[in-house]
Amino acid sequence: MQTATAVRTTVDEIADGIYRISTPVPPEQMPGGFSFNQYLIVDEQPLLYHTGPRRLFTQIRDAIASVMPVERLAYIGFSHVESDECGTLNDFLALAPHAVPLCGQVAAMVSIDDIALRPAKAMADGEVLSLGRHRLRWLATPHLPHGWECSAAFEETTGTLLCGDLFTQPGHENPALTEGDILESSEAFRKQMDYYAHSPDTRTQLLRLSELRPGTLACMHGSAWRGDGQALLRRLADRLDARPQ
Repeated sequence: MQTATAVRTTVDEIADGIYRISTPVPPEQMPGGFSFNQYLIVDEQPLLYHTGPRRLFTQIRDAIASVMPVERLAYIGFSHVESDECGTLNDFLALAPHAVPLCGQVAAMVSIDDIALRPAKAMADGEVLSLGRHRLRWLATPHLPHGWECSAAFEETTGTLLCGDLFTQPGHENPALTEGDILESSEAFRKQMDYYAHSPDTRTQLLRLSELRPGTLACMHGSAWRGDGQALLRRLADRLDARPQ
């Protein structure tokens, strides 16, 4: 990916106190176009979920600063260890002196406590973290969609599921929040480059997430989505079950 300096990073509130920060990458820089999203929860203990890749750091930093001082960040959270999830973790930790990495126990053990500037707050499966008026429930989702250390997080007060790479949508011109179908576009993208581990537990993990009944899905690539999250997650589970062997 080339540096996307000519593309504007946008900030949109998708739920009460939760902001989608999105940088589109046009087709001339990435075939078909793409987008990288982070989610900022503004509260007494603010959380940035996903850091973005290093080449987008300046734009993402400035987008956060348009909402709140970057140095107020208390947690830098992410689903699993990849560049777009936590590539600028240490850059943000340097700017926010009281912030700590927020990740699952496996991620802390195998990577983050070694590579991060400060030790992680390692969340157990089902553990709830109060940010103030927002409450974040951590969910271990190994290999969903990929990575032993993979997790998801559910913001209980707004019903927002921070679902990482689930429902990745292609393209660079996606609305911040949609109530339209995102399953078909995400499945079309998956068929081009299947990023799922297809673990024996994939369906079980998706059904567990569906029982949270999320009303908003904070997707890492493409639009955030609003609607019946339980039904959509079950449809995804059915679609994955029906994949060609």
